[in-house]
Amino acid sequence: MLHHPTPGDHPFRARGLRVLIYSHDTFGLGHLRRCRAIANRLVTAHEGASVVIISGSPIIGQFEFADGVDYVRLPGVVKLPNGDYTTSSLRLPLDETVAMRQAILLETARTLKPDLVIVDKEPTGFRGEILPALRELRRNGARIVLGVRDVLDEDEVLAGEWERKGAVDALVEFYDDIWVYGLERVYRPLAGLSLPPETRERIVYTGYLRRELPEKPQSVRYPKVTREPFVLVTAGGGGDGEEMIDWVVSAYEADPGLSVNALVVFGPFVERTRRAAFMERMAQLPRIDAITFDAKIEHLMSRSVGVVAMGGYNTFCEILSLDKRALIVPRRVPRLEQTLRARQAARLGLVSMLDGALLGPGARRDPMLMAEAIRRLPEQPLPSSVTLPHLLDGLDSIEALTRRITAGERADRPGAAARRA
Repeated sequence: MLHHPTPGDHPFRARGLRVLIYSHDTFGLGHLRRCRAIANRLVTAHEGASVVIISGSPIIGQFEFADGVDYVRLPGVVKLPNGDYTTSSLRLPLDETVAMRQAILLETARTLKPDLVIVDKEPTGFRGEILPALRELRRNGARIVLGVRDVLDEDEVLAGEWERKGAVDALVEFYDDIWVYGLERVYRPLAGLSLPPETRERIVYTGYLRRELPEKPQSVRYPKVTREPFVLVTAGGGGDGEEMIDWVVSAYEADPGLSVNALVVFGPFVERTRRAAFMERMAQLPRIDAITFDAKIEHLMSRSVGVVAMGGYNTFCEILSLDKRALIVPRRVPRLEQTLRARQAARLGLVSMLDGALLGPGARRDPMLMAEAIRRLPEQPLPSSVTLPHLLDGLDSIEALTRRITAGERADRPGAAARRA
């Protein structure tokens, strides 16, 4: 096992905090938005800080970042329906693409020489690609943190997956801290893992990541349905949201008396032909319209009377931050993450929920069930009616944790207030 440096081994450098944030994911928007929120907060909180996000997202360039934040794009990979992976753009074998990604990660780590490294969700990265970089970073005295969302998957499923990947071993060998971007009262994502006591003691529940409204977009024209009270229907990245969108559209087709308007935001990963088919159907319906994508969707959410969504982590944080009534229709495949989060949130009274099993291929969905849920949405209680201490303290906690690191203090068990929430 490699030596875990103490802060005395690597005092904060006067050249300004340097942070490397790694997210392997190339599908969806949640990972990217989470990394961006953390990066923007760190450069705001630490004068002279620089943050590099290294990601496989094909749309990372469509987002704005604060001064001091930049990104490195890894060659993309995509998951096939059978669970295998392939390259998304390059005409290279997958193993050669992974080798290229691994080399980019290693060289970025060597060149940046970060003080702090935040790895998003996967302790070993995609197919172990980050392990050589972690060894290099450990030798250079970086503090290495695993950041995970509030829910990963069912305990037994996660335990088997991490066993196959060697993730627990990597967690013990390389990581100084584990930040859970949620509340222990809501969910304990690592509870089912066999972690050594000293590793479990390094888990900190930060609270959810509060989202602020970004700078208002200029010269943006939204569809006419947004001029009256409307429900925002968001499928996140959209790659797995077609069934939910279909259910919403069918509700407006089946119930002409559904009086609240709806705006669908497809997301950038809905296939063009499917998007065109939805638009053709919606052209016959006066109260529903759609746009493809909005990098500043927070403004639409803020204006809406409620949100219909699948309930990924990022959307959930936005719902809480903007205090929006929400109807969650969580997917159940390829993992139960969204379902587990929605169940807990509904139990606490933060959202309402429809059974995501009805999103499965070939499922027979009742359009009137969705229509009635949308009709009730503007009248349900706001999330703020539920009192949960430290619910949205995530970014504040992360700022405090990084200040302890830069001050050279031990940070094995900081954020006690957040842990007790």
